Amino acid sequence: MSTKTEYQKMVAGELYDAGDAELVEMRTRAREMVQSYNQTGYDRQERTRALQKILRKTGSNIDIQTPFYCDYGCHISVGNNFFANFNCVFLDCNYIQMGDNVFLGPNVQVYAATHPLVAAERIKGPELALPVIIGDNVWIGGGSIICPGLTIGNNTTIGAGSVVVKSIPPDVLAAGNPCRIIKTL
Repeated sequence: MSTKTEYQKMVAGELYDAGDAELVEMRTRAREMVQSYNQTGYDRQERTRALQKILRKTGSNIDIQTPFYCDYGCHISVGNNFFANFNCVFLDCNYIQMGDNVFLGPNVQVYAATHPLVAAERIKGPELALPVIIGDNVWIGGGSIICPGLTIGNNTTIGAGSVVVKSIPPDVLAAGNPCRIIKTL
């Protein structure tokens, strides 16, 4: 019988120990790379090369304004023509996948990280992480929060300041707290 590592549990959406030495080392390495990225001048080629080292997968013509923050980096995939404005945060304890032509306003936060809901379990310390998938041609307005374990469909716009707590279908405008569909596009 084989036992899973804490990393394997994390990306499988199971309870895991974030204090595990391997995970701490991975986060430390990512934060060092992100700190370096946040200090780069505005040389697009240099910044693209840095992002290619930090992120799991990058398309062409990507731009993430600084400051930018993430936990691991190696779980984040972005497609072609990706843009994230200032101060975006990606808690990528599980996979965060964003398609082509995705635009994020300033202060957008994408959380794959979560915790047990029952206090007695939560205070024991284990964490959870669930993937986030954002389709092609999606615009997420500034200050929005994308919660773990959901999908935002292709061609959708999320209004500024939204808190997305459940999956949003393709081809809609959705906004609010909690985020809800306003109209079909």
